[in-house]
Amino acid sequence: MKTPTLAAARGQLDRFAPWLAPLGLRLLLAWEFFESGREKLHGQNWFADLQDAFPFPFDQLPAALNWQLATWFELVGAACLLLGFGTRFAAASLLVLTAVATYAVHWPAEWSSLGDLAMGYAISDQGFGNFKLPLLFMAMLLPLLFTGAGRLSVDAVLARWYPSGPTARPVLR
Repeated sequence: MKTPTLAAARGQLDRFAPWLAPLGLRLLLAWEFFESGREKLHGQNWFADLQDAFPFPFDQLPAALNWQLATWFELVGAACLLLGFGTRFAAASLLVLTAVATYAVHWPAEWSSLGDLAMGYAISDQGFGNFKLPLLFMAMLLPLLFTGAGRLSVDAVLARWYPSGPTARPVLR
Protein backbone atom coordinates (compact mmCIF):
# COMPACT_ATOMS: atom_id res chain seq x y z
CA MET A 1 0.00 0.00 0.00
CA LYS A 2 1.33 3.38 -0.99
CA THR A 3 1.23 6.18 1.57
CA PRO A 4 0.14 9.58 0.33
CA THR A 5 2.91 12.08 -0.01
CA LEU A 6 2.83 15.63 1.14
CA ALA A 7 2.53 16.77 -2.47
CA ALA A 8 -0.49 14.51 -3.02
CA ALA A 9 -2.18 15.82 0.12
CA ARG A 10 -1.47 19.37 -0.97
CA GLY A 11 -2.94 18.56 -4.39
CA GLN A 12 -6.14 17.32 -2.77
CA LEU A 13 -6.40 20.44 -0.64
CA ASP A 14 -5.80 22.60 -3.71
CA ARG A 15 -8.57 20.75 -5.53
CA PHE A 16 -11.13 21.37 -2.78
CA ALA A 17 -10.05 24.94 -1.95
CA PRO A 18 -12.14 26.74 -4.62
CA TRP A 19 -15.19 24.84 -3.40
CA LEU A 20 -14.90 24.90 0.36
CA ALA A 21 -12.75 27.87 1.43
CA PRO A 22 -15.07 30.62 0.13
CA LEU A 23 -18.11 28.63 1.25
CA GLY A 24 -16.82 28.55 4.83
CA LEU A 25 -16.26 32.30 4.82
CA ARG A 26 -19.65 32.95 3.24
CA LEU A 27 -21.55 30.78 5.74
CA LEU A 28 -19.89 32.23 8.81
CA LEU A 29 -20.23 35.82 7.64
CA ALA A 30 -23.82 35.27 6.50
CA TRP A 31 -24.75 34.03 9.96
CA GLU A 32 -23.05 36.93 11.74
CA PHE A 33 -24.51 39.66 9.52
CA PHE A 34 -27.95 38.02 9.59
CA GLU A 35 -27.89 38.00 13.41
CA SER A 36 -26.87 41.66 13.51
CA GLY A 37 -29.52 42.66 10.96
CA ARG A 38 -32.21 40.68 12.78
CA GLU A 39 -31.34 42.40 16.05
CA LYS A 40 -31.71 45.79 14.37
CA LEU A 41 -34.95 44.76 12.64
CA HIS A 42 -36.54 43.83 15.97
CA GLY A 43 -34.73 46.36 18.16
CA GLN A 44 -34.76 50.03 19.00
CA ASN A 45 -32.85 52.53 16.87
CA TRP A 46 -29.90 53.71 18.95
CA PHE A 47 -28.09 55.42 16.04
CA ALA A 48 -29.44 58.84 17.06
CA ASP A 49 -27.22 58.63 20.16
CA LEU A 50 -24.08 58.43 18.03
CA GLN A 51 -25.08 60.19 14.81
CA ASP A 52 -22.22 62.67 15.22
CA ALA A 53 -19.71 59.79 15.41
CA PHE A 54 -20.53 58.54 11.91
CA PRO A 55 -18.00 59.46 9.21
CA PHE A 56 -18.98 61.60 6.22
CA PRO A 57 -21.35 61.18 4.36
CA PHE A 58 -23.25 59.03 6.86
CA ASP A 59 -23.19 61.79 9.47
CA GLN A 60 -25.25 63.88 7.01
CA LEU A 61 -28.07 61.29 6.80
CA PRO A 62 -30.90 61.03 9.32
CA ALA A 63 -30.30 58.42 12.02
CA ALA A 64 -33.48 56.57 11.00
CA LEU A 65 -32.19 56.22 7.42
CA ASN A 66 -28.78 55.02 8.64
CA TRP A 67 -30.56 52.46 10.83
CA GLN A 68 -32.64 51.19 7.90
CA LEU A 69 -29.62 51.08 5.58
CA ALA A 70 -27.57 49.13 8.12
CA THR A 71 -30.44 46.74 8.87
CA TRP A 72 -31.23 45.91 5.26
CA PHE A 73 -27.63 45.79 4.04
CA GLU A 74 -26.95 43.25 6.80
CA LEU A 75 -30.04 41.15 6.06
CA VAL A 76 -29.84 41.24 2.25
CA GLY A 77 -26.05 41.00 2.31
CA ALA A 78 -26.28 37.92 4.53
CA ALA A 79 -28.71 36.28 2.09
CA CYS A 80 -26.42 37.12 -0.83
CA LEU A 81 -23.42 35.64 0.97
CA LEU A 82 -25.37 32.53 1.92
CA LEU A 83 -26.37 31.87 -1.68
CA GLY A 84 -23.20 33.21 -3.23
CA PHE A 85 -25.23 35.63 -5.34
CA GLY A 86 -23.79 39.05 -6.08
CA THR A 87 -21.06 38.12 -3.64
CA ARG A 88 -18.53 40.76 -4.59
CA PHE A 89 -21.10 43.56 -4.31
CA ALA A 90 -22.40 42.15 -1.01
CA ALA A 91 -18.85 41.84 0.35
CA ALA A 92 -18.01 45.42 -0.70
CA SER A 93 -21.24 46.74 0.86
CA LEU A 94 -20.71 44.86 4.10
CA LEU A 95 -17.07 45.95 4.17
CA VAL A 96 -18.13 49.61 4.03
CA LEU A 97 -20.84 48.99 6.63
CA THR A 98 -18.34 47.30 8.96
CA ALA A 99 -15.75 50.05 8.48
CA VAL A 100 -18.37 52.67 9.39
CA ALA A 101 -19.47 50.64 12.43
CA THR A 102 -15.85 50.25 13.53
CA TYR A 103 -15.22 53.98 13.17
CA ALA A 104 -18.42 55.04 14.94
CA VAL A 105 -18.88 52.38 17.60
CA HIS A 106 -15.97 49.97 18.07
CA TRP A 107 -12.86 52.14 17.77
CA PRO A 108 -11.48 53.57 21.03
CA ALA A 109 -12.73 57.09 21.72
CA GLU A 110 -9.25 58.14 22.84
CA TRP A 111 -5.84 56.55 22.60
CA SER A 112 -2.42 58.08 22.91
CA SER A 113 -0.15 55.13 22.10
CA LEU A 114 -0.16 51.89 20.16
CA GLY A 115 -0.40 50.12 23.52
CA ASP A 116 -3.65 51.98 24.24
CA LEU A 117 -4.95 51.12 20.79
CA ALA A 118 -3.99 47.46 21.20
CA MET A 119 -6.20 47.24 24.29
CA GLY A 120 -9.17 47.87 21.97
CA TYR A 121 -8.38 44.66 20.07
CA ALA A 122 -10.92 42.86 22.24
CA ILE A 123 -14.35 41.28 22.03
CA SER A 124 -15.94 43.28 24.85
CA ASP A 125 -15.44 46.95 25.54
CA GLN A 126 -13.54 47.60 28.76
CA GLY A 127 -13.26 51.31 28.02
CA PHE A 128 -10.75 50.90 25.21
CA GLY A 129 -13.04 50.06 22.26
CA ASN A 130 -13.75 46.59 20.92
CA PHE A 131 -12.71 46.37 17.29
CA LYS A 132 -11.50 42.74 17.20
CA LEU A 133 -14.61 41.17 15.64
CA PRO A 134 -15.22 43.93 13.07
CA LEU A 135 -11.57 43.72 12.03
CA LEU A 136 -11.84 39.94 11.63
CA PHE A 137 -15.04 40.35 9.60
CA MET A 138 -13.33 42.86 7.29
CA ALA A 139 -10.38 40.49 6.83
CA MET A 140 -12.83 37.68 5.97
CA LEU A 141 -14.76 39.84 3.51
CA LEU A 142 -11.65 40.77 1.50
CA PRO A 143 -11.11 37.34 -0.13
CA LEU A 144 -14.77 37.27 -1.14
CA LEU A 145 -14.46 40.76 -2.61
CA PHE A 146 -11.29 39.97 -4.56
CA THR A 147 -11.87 36.33 -5.59
CA GLY A 148 -15.63 35.94 -5.48
CA ALA A 149 -17.96 33.34 -4.02
CA GLY A 150 -16.18 30.17 -5.14
CA ARG A 151 -17.53 27.23 -7.08
CA LEU A 152 -20.43 26.35 -4.74
CA SER A 153 -22.42 29.50 -5.48
CA VAL A 154 -25.11 31.02 -7.64
CA ASP A 155 -22.41 33.33 -9.03
CA ALA A 156 -20.46 30.32 -10.33
CA VAL A 157 -23.58 28.83 -11.95
CA LEU A 158 -24.38 32.14 -13.62
CA ALA A 159 -20.77 32.44 -14.84
CA ARG A 160 -21.07 29.01 -16.48
CA TRP A 161 -24.38 29.95 -18.11
CA TYR A 162 -23.19 33.37 -19.22
CA PRO A 163 -19.42 33.05 -19.66
CA SER A 164 -19.04 36.38 -21.43
CA GLY A 165 -20.77 38.21 -18.59
CA PRO A 166 -23.15 41.14 -18.75
CA THR A 167 -20.33 43.59 -19.49
CA ALA A 168 -19.16 41.93 -22.70
CA ARG A 169 -18.63 44.48 -25.47
CA PRO A 170 -20.32 44.04 -28.82
CA VAL A 171 -18.05 43.43 -31.76
CA LEU A 172 -17.85 46.52 -33.98
CA ARG A 173 -17.27 45.99 -37.71
